[in-house]
Amino acid sequence: MEANVNPLAVILVYFDSKGDRLLYRYPYQTLGQTEVASEEQRKSRKRNPFAVAHMDDLLQAPTQVQGQLQGFADEVLLALFAVKPQLCNQKFELKLNDVRFVSHPTLIPYKEQRAGAVANPSSTTAAAKKQEMLINIVFALHAQASYSIVKCYHELSKRLGLALKFEEQRCGYLTEQMAQMARTYDEQQQQPLERTLELIAERCSLAQALRSIFHDLCTTGLLSTSLNDNLTLCFCLPAKAHQLHKKGSTVDPETIDRCLRALKPYHGMLLLVDFAELLDCVPPTGARMLWQLVDSYNPLISLQSMASNADLSIEHVYKLVSHLVYWAKATIIYPLCETNVYVIAPDAPLHTKSHLVEKFSARFAGMSLFEVISDFSLPTSIGHLTTPLQQPARQGILAQMVIWMLQHHLLMQLHTYVQFMPSEDEFGDSASCSNQLRGAASDDEDADEDEREHDPGGSMLSMSSQPLPVPTVSIGGHRRDVSEDQSSVASDNIVVQPSSSHKSNFSITASMSTDNCDSLDSMEDEQKLKELLHVFGEADRAAIRRIPASANVDDLSLLVKLYQMGYFKSEHHLEEIMYFENLRRSQLLQLLDKFRDVLIIYETEDPAIASMYNTK
Repeated sequence: MEANVNPLAVILVYFDSKGDRLLYRYPYQTLGQTEVASEEQRKSRKRNPFAVAHMDDLLQAPTQVQGQLQGFADEVLLALFAVKPQLCNQKFELKLNDVRFVSHPTLIPYKEQRAGAVANPSSTTAAAKKQEMLINIVFALHAQASYSIVKCYHELSKRLGLALKFEEQRCGYLTEQMAQMARTYDEQQQQPLERTLELIAERCSLAQALRSIFHDLCTTGLLSTSLNDNLTLCFCLPAKAHQLHKKGSTVDPETIDRCLRALKPYHGMLLLVDFAELLDCVPPTGARMLWQLVDSYNPLISLQSMASNADLSIEHVYKLVSHLVYWAKATIIYPLCETNVYVIAPDAPLHTKSHLVEKFSARFAGMSLFEVISDFSLPTSIGHLTTPLQQPARQGILAQMVIWMLQHHLLMQLHTYVQFMPSEDEFGDSASCSNQLRGAASDDEDADEDEREHDPGGSMLSMSSQPLPVPTVSIGGHRRDVSEDQSSVASDNIVVQPSSSHKSNFSITASMSTDNCDSLDSMEDEQKLKELLHVFGEADRAAIRRIPASANVDDLSLLVKLYQMGYFKSEHHLEEIMYFENLRRSQLLQLLDKFRDVLIIYETEDPAIASMYNTK
């Protein structure tokens, strides 16, 4: 797959009123002996010089050998790519045998067209034709190249045409380069074609730029080419560039777009290269804003925080981060914190001869990659690997090692997702089996449920599937008994009796008033509970009513709110729910624990982010 990304050749075709010429191609390979003989036989034939090559000759000729374009004479390529004006300024694609040619032919007016008007109005059409030239920069690709790769090369050809058009209208750059190439051809008619092309590359900066572009596409997929020492052309071939960080992966622009569309303010950014390498991906005009973002960069904070620190809008931060991700300079993460859960990536290159082993030891002296990463054989949070007694320096080193392993795609983060799945009556058997699998301490859980029913402020059960145990919630530093609560309430209702003669009547009146208020409150709560439960189906209501927490208006209101927002469909992880609903992690975990009979939680990677690095 990697070979299909690289171009086979780049070809420059020029056409104006004086005729057409193939002025440059790179690389140029000498034809083999058999091809030379057939070429001589072809030249010995007496044919119309204006006739194009016969299609049978093209179909029988070999087109590529070991990733290089061969078997096409220059006049054949010229006949194919000197297109008519009707085909200009649009995509041109041609598949011939096992080679696919793609370009964007561009019509470019001469600089003289802008200098003055045409002297004779009657010859406007003829003068316009003379003052236009066609430039066609063609990339030869493997026929098996994917649609995304072909689209990228077409975009590059289009950008080159627009850049040359700008320079031609600014200073006549293209006219001067074409004339220099034509003169070199005329001077070197008796020399081998390879020597002529080498001499063109020495004399013409445009040929040098095309040669540099070809090499950059084959090595890194990242271009930062200067045309005429004035215009900088920046371009990225994602399918090639992302292989620098994860060999063998093929990331197409559509996959990156899906990831970037899922970008949220709570996400973070992780740089994959040094700061010095960031300027290669932006033109000089965008460098200032990029450095504003880099100055506030921190993998421990969110994009929203970085935008605030850099005094940039979140929209500008999105654009800058998206650009860095597209250019394989950064990746999207969730900001590092103690509750983040990581596990070894399934395709991590962890073998004894991996170059990452020595690279890790060089970065962290005295540390073994296998020893460190073994802690993440099972999903583990950073908080579980640290203790309060550890020195801060040790915790900082652990964070740096996690960052290093994320940069080299050795770890992936797992998020907790929630699915609403009530136990319906007709599935009673399966529900009972599910309840039996919840844990070995079912009796203890039932006892704690009874306690929570009378003591909403009591401590909460911690779930084994959560990143970290839920902190114990207490009131006043200790757990209060039901009798204590009742006695405290009773003591609050004690009033001073005015006299012995009115003692009985006053007590009865106060008691009746309190009972009426409690009755009204209970009726209002009951009515509100019914309204909240009305959003569920009949079977779902029955399952929820069996849960003690459903009698609490606040708990049920939060459950219904999250349910109606669609958070319980396994599509939103806890961090996203916390951000958009302004909830603390402890609040959300307590709710999930109280309604664990109808809410199923599981941990998996974020599909939008993981899709970039799970492609082959």
